[in-house]
Amino acid sequence: MNWYGMYTLFSKEVWRFIKVISQTIITPLITVLLYLLVFSSVLQDHVEIYENVSYTAFLIPGLIMMSIIQNAFANSSSSLFQSKMTGNIIFMLIAPISSVEFYIAFVAASVVRGICVGVGVWITALWFDISPIHNLLILIIFTVLSSAVLGGLGVIAALWADKWDHIAGFQNFVILPFSFLSGAFYSITALPEFWQTVSYYNPFFYMVDGFRYGFLGVSDVPVSASLAVILISLFLVSAWCIWLLEIGYNVRR
Repeated sequence: MNWYGMYTLFSKEVWRFIKVISQTIITPLITVLLYLLVFSSVLQDHVEIYENVSYTAFLIPGLIMMSIIQNAFANSSSSLFQSKMTGNIIFMLIAPISSVEFYIAFVAASVVRGICVGVGVWITALWFDISPIHNLLILIIFTVLSSAVLGGLGVIAALWADKWDHIAGFQNFVILPFSFLSGAFYSITALPEFWQTVSYYNPFFYMVDGFRYGFLGVSDVPVSASLAVILISLFLVSAWCIWLLEIGYNVRR
């Protein structure tokens, strides 16, 4: 393993999103703040998902994970595709870095951004509902694994895309619908039986549900099942991503 080269690429990716922190961190916080203002004001006294759990407390973990998912994907997809567009990807290709090291560096940077956004959203949410954390270890595990899955998907999307419209399409027609239909705003037990069944095939649902368990200690499915689905998803995405990098799929325009 070329640890120094991998760390250099990882550092470059981290500094890239830190230099535009108003866009990569502050903007998601404002978006979540608006969600909380609207939903907590309108539904707080009218909706109860779990006994002795307010709707705002139920909503906060879903919004945090939704922000983590979307920003982890955006980090790797936008960075890699921009490198393809500008042509500076050649400097990464000629460096003595293997496909695995390339993948780890990009995904690790996505995980860091996911963690930064998640922590920022949690701090913002403290103004609305201060709920004790049920299991910190579960929160950390689901944050890291979910960010890694979406970071890998971001690399795949960037390799596949030939123009910015493709990245926006992947974000708008895959990531956004799956994250909104993940149970971030509701419990799937409130859905008709058909849509409950459909939800079980959405891996984002398990990310949100397991993460919510770490906050509240309650969930719609066993946390072990959610963890298993995310681990399988991470393995499949990682294998696919590394294979695409290994064969050099669409790395140059």
